[in-house]
Amino acid sequence: MHKSVPVTMITGLMLLLAAHMAAAQSRPTVVELYTAEGCSSCPPAEEQIGKLSHMDDILALAFHVDYWDDLGWRDRFELPEATARQQQYAHTLHLQSVYTPQLVIDGKRDLVGGRAGVGGGRKKSVPLQVSVNDGAVVVALGAQAQPVACDVLLLGYLPEATSKVTRGENAGHDLHEFNIVRSMRNLGTWQGEERTFSVPLANIAPDATEVAVLVQQRDQGPIIGATSRTLR
Repeated sequence: MHKSVPVTMITGLMLLLAAHMAAAQSRPTVVELYTAEGCSSCPPAEEQIGKLSHMDDILALAFHVDYWDDLGWRDRFELPEATARQQQYAHTLHLQSVYTPQLVIDGKRDLVGGRAGVGGGRKKSVPLQVSVNDGAVVVALGAQAQPVACDVLLLGYLPEATSKVTRGENAGHDLHEFNIVRSMRNLGTWQGEERTFSVPLANIAPDATEVAVLVQQRDQGPIIGATSRTLR
């Protein structure tokens, strides 16, 4: 004899399934810090990134720029690509100039690093997965109606480090730094089609133990997809 399943149970299961599907297509808020070891205003912003890095609904990344070198200290984590990315944001966000410490939230707005107002929360995401297989990072994007072309970015980063600064504005200080971007790679364009990218682990900075993938509208517009995972 078959027993009928109560309607309330069916409804509950459907709600659970819907919630699971929604969670699978969510992403963290992306917070980018533009910073430099030679900038005396940056350590509080670095501390802020350290706190944000422990939050499940935020993907915090620190980009070390190179234009503070002339004050006597060369940042060991600086990347010319980080400086170029910040300069593009100045154009996209209609800012008068670049500065440190600067936070950029989801590619949409900026504020001074170390201050309140970052926000957070998980948001709707494009279908995106990242895995490590056969010595390569594999980035898979599912099909979705997407009328705007997007760049797919692969960032290798180091979760934590301490630097002893002997010259410049932070001379004599030990700087505690977090989620330091060590390599940047544009994998290609995605416009809503199902697509897979594969990058050998050897092409990612050797000191990067984590990777982040950003799906961002062209010319560094809004970020619409983001995820991360451990490499090593």
